Amino acid sequence: MERNVCLGIDIGGTNTAFGLVDARGKILLREYIPTRKEMGPQALFERIFNALENKVSQAAESFHIAGIGVGAPNGNYYNGTIEYPPNLGWENVDVVKLVKQFMDLPVRITNDANAAALGEMQFGSAKNFKHFIEITLGTGLGSGIVVDGKILYGADGAAGELGHTIVVPNGRLCNCGKKGCLETYCSAEGIRRTVFELMAEMNGHSPLRSIAFNDLTAKEIARLAEQGDAIALTAFDVTARILGRALADASAIFSPQAIILFGGLSQAGDLLLRPLKEYFEQHLMKHQKGKIRILISGLPESDAAILGAAALIWQEFD
Repeated sequence: MERNVCLGIDIGGTNTAFGLVDARGKILLREYIPTRKEMGPQALFERIFNALENKVSQAAESFHIAGIGVGAPNGNYYNGTIEYPPNLGWENVDVVKLVKQFMDLPVRITNDANAAALGEMQFGSAKNFKHFIEITLGTGLGSGIVVDGKILYGADGAAGELGHTIVVPNGRLCNCGKKGCLETYCSAEGIRRTVFELMAEMNGHSPLRSIAFNDLTAKEIARLAEQGDAIALTAFDVTARILGRALADASAIFSPQAIILFGGLSQAGDLLLRPLKEYFEQHLMKHQKGKIRILISGLPESDAAILGAAALIWQEFD
């Protein structure tokens, strides 16, 4: 008997993950391959489907693949394309056309943050929410906005880029070309930049002073903050203050039931959550105070990308 599954593919700048996911969110088969972006998208999809064929042939059961979901930077749901992703160096890629060279199945694509939001709604902390915002706190800051149970795509398929709203006029230069974007302050990269600014402003010994910028990680900042390092603690406070204000602004527009945090920086726990909730409540409109929850993602981080991509297809069967 064949198992009904969807194929979820997540394309990253360094690695690409894919897996077969059933309707309950169980990953029955998974694989990770290097993206090798310099070889181009055609070569990547050839390697994905060759690896999939090998994995399926070795599996103890057979599968019926109902469709293929793809999460990718600058993925456009409307057009089925990846459009000039800065971390891949590609131009406009027709993903649907590429995939159908290998499997003639329904194909859906969106960006990685929207995929995370869909995965959250299908398999994670947002199962009971129809209005929520998913914030991905990775190297950058992504967001997926769900209104009335549906991802907000906007007129051109690119809505929901909270990471590229200006929070500090003429502030830090962002990879998008603008200055002062939210993701330049509230992300793994952003908190590293904050630490180095604080080291110039604050006195006192800190192990952070002996770490080169390229060697510093958000995880190390969190570890030192747990030990009471003043610079590390201040960096989390600065991050929480800016993020709390930005999320309150977003709440005034979208009126979510919850905001769900996903990604490496969210794993800092109360170092981020406690001050974030305080700043968030300070900046909310009076009628919203105490009503909007801030939650940590219910998706396992190692599998979230595959689950989110597969949810692009599974949502259509609900």
